[in-house]
Amino acid sequence: MGAAGFFGLMIVIVWQVAATWRARMPAAREGQYEELATQYARLPEDTVELQRRTVEEQRQTLDELTRSRLAIGSMEKMMREIE
Repeated sequence: MGAAGFFGLMIVIVWQVAATWRARMPAAREGQYEELATQYARLPEDTVELQRRTVEEQRQTLDELTRSRLAIGSMEKMMREIE
């Protein structure tokens, strides 16, 4: 009877540990889903910020290109006057 009782107790302990583990799994997944939802909610804000940065960089590039064209135009004019 002693060995049967011991094995019975071990079965109950293993069963309870497994049940506890199964109960915790959905809670862990819920936390992951909440994190994904938060990241998804931030996407539009991040996209707007990236678009703003891109527009600013394009504006700076256009300004640099305009200055370069003016400088090249001035150099061409000087070279024509020298000839």
